[in-house]
Amino acid sequence: MAVKSFKPTTPSLRFKTIVDYSVLTKAKSRPKRPKSLYSSLSKTAGRDGSGHISVRHKGGGHKRRYRKIDFKRDKIGIPGKISSVEYDPNRSAFIALVTYVDGEKRFILAPNQVQVGDAVIASDDADIKPGNSLTLSAIPLGTSIHNIETIPGEGGMISRSAGSYAQLMAKDGEYCQVKLPSGEIRKVHRRCRATIGQVSNTEHENIKIGKAGRKRWMGVRPTVRGVVMNPVDHPMGGGEGRASGGHPRSPWGQKAKGLRTRRNKRTNVFVVKRRKK
Repeated sequence: MAVKSFKPTTPSLRFKTIVDYSVLTKAKSRPKRPKSLYSSLSKTAGRDGSGHISVRHKGGGHKRRYRKIDFKRDKIGIPGKISSVEYDPNRSAFIALVTYVDGEKRFILAPNQVQVGDAVIASDDADIKPGNSLTLSAIPLGTSIHNIETIPGEGGMISRSAGSYAQLMAKDGEYCQVKLPSGEIRKVHRRCRATIGQVSNTEHENIKIGKAGRKRWMGVRPTVRGVVMNPVDHPMGGGEGRASGGHPRSPWGQKAKGLRTRRNKRTNVFVVKRRKK
């Protein structure tokens, strides 16, 4: 998969790049998809139930429909075939439409290098090839995996973004050790399911937006730097003259650089090696 650039006929096109979407199935070649695979998606603009901004820099953007993705892969032992590989506006990875032998159709995260016509199945007896879903106990050590469950039957939670993958490192009793994309090594129960291979759209990290308007299409509003704010608005705000934000200057001494915010002591026992020492 390659990155497509443009001739610099305008200032915004000079640095703009996009993913080469030629690998996706053409619209006229896609099979008919049931309406049940789609749902409406209302915009929150970063507001919570009280109307207060809980996530900054959100708002606007193009209208979208949500594609219901099968993260659980719970059609055990029923083979399916990739009918199309498509773009999903709600995530960085591509998605694939799977048609099962019983006639049901579902969207899954498209693994890298999967093509239309490839067979996929969710079974512990399946071959170790991209797109097949198995429990961790049935996957050989060193295999690249994605869409990993943290609780058996809950559905994949880990390693779902474009180009990401984890690696199965060890098996010890009821738990397996998985090296996550961040470098953290974590224990996951052996009955949790994972999908073989790397997530598609590996060139996503190399994309250059090119202009501010393209961010607005995505629903991202402008960001103001913390160092130009007042102390009441940001830990890096304030100071006499121009300040570079070398240390927090908020009235409360709030830490803003490198403070670890993890508070979940309940799951600390599953972390074998932290992302940062």
